[in-house]
Amino acid sequence: MKISRQIFALCILLCFGFSSFSQAGSQKISIEDLMLNGTFNQKSVYGLRSMKDGIHYTTLEDEGTKIVKYSYATGKVVDTLLNLSKIKDAAIKSINEYEFSADESRILLMTNPERIYRRSFTADYYVFSFKNSELLALSKNGKQRLASFSPNGNRIAFVRDNNLFIHNVLFGSEIQITKDGEYNKIQNGTPDWVYEEEFEFNKAFAWSPDSEFLAYMKFDESQVKMFNMNKFEGMSPQKEQNALYPENYTYKYPKAGEKNSTVQVFVYNIEDRITKRMDVGEETDQYIPRIKWTQDPKMLCIYRLNRHQNKLEFLMANARTGSSNVLFTQENKYYIEEQNFDYLTFLNNGKQFIFLDEKDGFNHLYLYDMATGKAVQQITSGDWDVTDFIGFDDEKQICYYQSVEESPMDRNVYSIKLNGTGKKLLTPEKGTNRSVFSDGFKYYINYFSSVTQPNTVRLYSSKGKMIRILEDNQDLQKKLKDYLYLPKEFTMYPAADGMTMLNAWMIKPFDFDPSKKYPVVMTQYSGPNSQEVTNSWSFDWYQYLAQEGYIVVCVDPRGTGGRGEVFRKCTYMQLGRLESDDQVSAARALAKESFVDASRIAIWGWSYGGFMSTLCLEKGNDVFAAAIAVAPVTNWRYYDSVYTERFMRTPQENTKGYDDNSPINHVDQLKGSLLICHGTADDNVHIQNTYELTERMVQANKQFEMQVYTNRNHSIRGGNTRLHLYNRFNKFLKENL
Repeated sequence: MKISRQIFALCILLCFGFSSFSQAGSQKISIEDLMLNGTFNQKSVYGLRSMKDGIHYTTLEDEGTKIVKYSYATGKVVDTLLNLSKIKDAAIKSINEYEFSADESRILLMTNPERIYRRSFTADYYVFSFKNSELLALSKNGKQRLASFSPNGNRIAFVRDNNLFIHNVLFGSEIQITKDGEYNKIQNGTPDWVYEEEFEFNKAFAWSPDSEFLAYMKFDESQVKMFNMNKFEGMSPQKEQNALYPENYTYKYPKAGEKNSTVQVFVYNIEDRITKRMDVGEETDQYIPRIKWTQDPKMLCIYRLNRHQNKLEFLMANARTGSSNVLFTQENKYYIEEQNFDYLTFLNNGKQFIFLDEKDGFNHLYLYDMATGKAVQQITSGDWDVTDFIGFDDEKQICYYQSVEESPMDRNVYSIKLNGTGKKLLTPEKGTNRSVFSDGFKYYINYFSSVTQPNTVRLYSSKGKMIRILEDNQDLQKKLKDYLYLPKEFTMYPAADGMTMLNAWMIKPFDFDPSKKYPVVMTQYSGPNSQEVTNSWSFDWYQYLAQEGYIVVCVDPRGTGGRGEVFRKCTYMQLGRLESDDQVSAARALAKESFVDASRIAIWGWSYGGFMSTLCLEKGNDVFAAAIAVAPVTNWRYYDSVYTERFMRTPQENTKGYDDNSPINHVDQLKGSLLICHGTADDNVHIQNTYELTERMVQANKQFEMQVYTNRNHSIRGGNTRLHLYNRFNKFLKENL
């Protein structure tokens, strides 16, 4: 196996081209370059929106002060639609996001966002009219959330203080739709914390296609238990009001096996101002992860998911009466893939819809009948997963999707007819491709990168013909020639079962000498359906480590994505067991390499990766000398209900699965050096995880190092925080490897 891995790595180097680094200069990478200066940041194309005609697009430029209109065909500027500097006494200085009304006569501008959680924020919204060049505030009664035009452009719905409002664009009036919104009790039109984080959405309301109804979800979290966090004065930002007495921040956070919010769905009738509750069944211990209007403007589709998350139903609800019936049911012996929820597409004929299923062991597109809910056609097929359903061209009856058909490490974009024939590869370059199509699917912009090619943005016709390059990061590529680095080499390592081979990459020091022995730092995330080993560009801390004489290795264990359902879901009911076994197995294989110092192998990770690095240091105490764990889950009982139960069910049902694989229960096996880092205001993986683990280590007389970051959330950012954090990593590795 050692010989075959080396040959494979050599082939990768030859295929990707040695010239990209053979003339590298002598300049050294600094942590300041990576964490503060943005020296190696890639350029891209931001704020891009296709216009309604499908032949023009707009971008946000000049630090958010201009919205510029371009021609897809020529790439030339057609017009500057909005220039804040030209508006007299403009109330806003820059634009963060924008949305056109359907007829493009107005534009909704968002500015001054203030973060709440990962996806949620409050902001100031303004409406600009192209007809009279007038810029007006959406509301003068406080910041808003999620402001959205109705399809006819006459109204804008938004949320403020947990209640829904509608602004009449024509008259400038504002009406309040709900009045029972209350912090930590009732949320209207926005999801609670766990829905936002784990079902990955932030907007819980939707306009009907004819603009006559506004559907919304109501979250009653009154029975969900409270979680408390202290917030101190701190710096970047500074909270002076907390200088003497820290704020006791409280919010609702349902942990595994605990009570969730009760969710109801309502529809507000714009004309008669009557709100009707939709029938979602008598069961309240369930999830409503999405609502979506069908092509029939009176028929709302409500997703209903059981608590085990292995049975998904589409309810068809009558907007006028509230009655509903089950149209479609999807069941899985493990769990339903949450990533598919946004891909439901109702065809214009009103008779069919497209959704994804794993019924053959891989994630594929299927065509269903609206009358029966039954599948009438499998659109894509093969031993590979569809990773993104980009869209459906109703006029040409063509689906566009992204998949791993070429390799689990690559992403390519394809088109295929609705009947499953005529498949065409639209992105032939080997690497990671992400495509954004124009309205009408006449053009698409493709974002491409590989291990040797930074982000390259190109414009194509729908037939795959390249029209022009929008960004190629040539300046970055020239800059890199001045630095000492080697690109990633792909390789494979054996899983703990002795049969499965795991995808991996390795970065070696620039002056690598196979006759010498090097310390190794293993990096990983390892979470369900995640992937770290991909053919995509990055230039980060790992290049710095290689420069400092470390070999850096990343392994995707069993349970990660891109290799089908069996591989992805084999960790069901036992999160951490197989993944940690595989990381230990890979480390042992590395230890046998002639150029590896077997006594100097470390592993690190963040979040799920921190859970994994801690567990590996305990289980692999014969091979790992050190570990770094950032914001780790140390006991699955401490984590939220939706994520944890999706893969583990409840602690009451699966006590062994929870306890056998939680690091907090294995501190007696700890031998190597551990650095554990956490932010005190982490709303996702609470610092409780770190405090409880370190208390166990104290009582077991196990030494460790700990770094706490005041008022920092799960990302541990702000001011010089990242610089300090990574310097802390460097110090720990130098002292312990």
